[in-house]
Amino acid sequence: MTAINFQTHALSINPASGEQIGHYAYESAAALDAALARAATGFAAWRRTPVAARTDLLLALAGALRDNAVAMARMITDEMGKPVAQAQGEIEKCAQLCEWYAANGPAMLQAEPAQVPAGQARIEYRPLGPLLAVMPWNFPIWQVLRGAVPALLAGNTYVLKHAPNVMGSAYLLLDAFKRAGFPEGVFEVINVTPDGVSKAIADPRIAAVTLTGSVRAGTAIGAQAGAALKKCVLELGGSDPFIVLNDANLDEAVKAAVIGRYQNTGQVCAAAKRLIVEQGVVEAFTRKFVEATRALVMGDPHAADTYIGPMARFDLREELDQQVQATLAEGATLLLGGGKAEGNGNYYQPTVLANVTDQMTSFKQELFGPVASIISARDPRHALELANDSEFGLASTIYTSNAALAEQLADELDTGGVFINGYCASDPRVTFGGVKKSGFGRELSHFGVREFCNAQTVWVDRN
Repeated sequence: MTAINFQTHALSINPASGEQIGHYAYESAAALDAALARAATGFAAWRRTPVAARTDLLLALAGALRDNAVAMARMITDEMGKPVAQAQGEIEKCAQLCEWYAANGPAMLQAEPAQVPAGQARIEYRPLGPLLAVMPWNFPIWQVLRGAVPALLAGNTYVLKHAPNVMGSAYLLLDAFKRAGFPEGVFEVINVTPDGVSKAIADPRIAAVTLTGSVRAGTAIGAQAGAALKKCVLELGGSDPFIVLNDANLDEAVKAAVIGRYQNTGQVCAAAKRLIVEQGVVEAFTRKFVEATRALVMGDPHAADTYIGPMARFDLREELDQQVQATLAEGATLLLGGGKAEGNGNYYQPTVLANVTDQMTSFKQELFGPVASIISARDPRHALELANDSEFGLASTIYTSNAALAEQLADELDTGGVFINGYCASDPRVTFGGVKKSGFGRELSHFGVREFCNAQTVWVDRN
């Protein structure tokens, strides 16, 4: 009998208790081959399926998600510690995503006529083929569907390789697709080792690759996709700046900053990790922010009033604590938290670090957990310089009552998204993605539909 360990199985460990709640044996090369064969065969039929029929299935998927929302939210909470109210919100957001693309997506696939000197020309959006998606654990359903739904609508098929600690969520999502009536091969789940991922990328049946995850993972996957000359979309880490200027509504800014930093226990790529506050209001902002953070309820993720749950992985809590201690040793001031919570479970205290400078660890690195760093800026120009002084470029926020200044700063921020007087959130109506080491390519809006399309020129009677 094969021993159950991290080398042979994807293990689901409840971070609130440390108990193993699931194990899933890594699949053989033959099983991987069979999944890729189903995706390829499924694509041949799916690409010919009328768009209207695809939208009907997306609406059915929305229904299947809602019908099983309680069980899916419970699985998310058990596997990665997301507070159950936030997990339920994630499922509902996914259902609304399906409905939005069912209503708006078909127009994005319409042929575009082109003005040419002779004959008639148009641009068609054709699907590429089976896509391999390597997905993270922090939003086990949303991260998958925000890429899968537009790609499937466009006529591609989708092969999901999920994070090992949330395979239970992956299989519940697969079940939702089956309940919705999607044909075999349109949405596949594979449970493979990194070697299996490499084999899938190199396999000629895979047309393109997408990954959401760390810079390290993106570098590896991007290199393999490049070696195979395959389209690749990467949504990687972030250390998002949250700028608060002297004329900002501080109460609104604090409220947004707390949500933007601590939702999902701070385990969000596009979280407000660096709070850059103009010096005229930094003291008042800091006082209000600490008070609001102290009021957050940390505890049982299944309790309705819990806002801070356990961190998803024990190794990541260790890494986060090392980053916090390094920042304190470098001269930052600890205002709240600053360490692992006592008792069972993988909890880390909601933490606020002040007097952080651009030379400190929490400024230079991404802190993936419930830790906020407050940095003082001399003026708006200095705030902009601090915001752009990062290897990441996912999203940014500006709080100010000066609309013209906000637009000027937005024009100069090196990020994939800028949110003025509001915290960052992914929404199907607008595009999502980053620059610099936060990756490349875009998800959502019409970009999400066309990202994995062959934009094909059709020119009739050119001569």
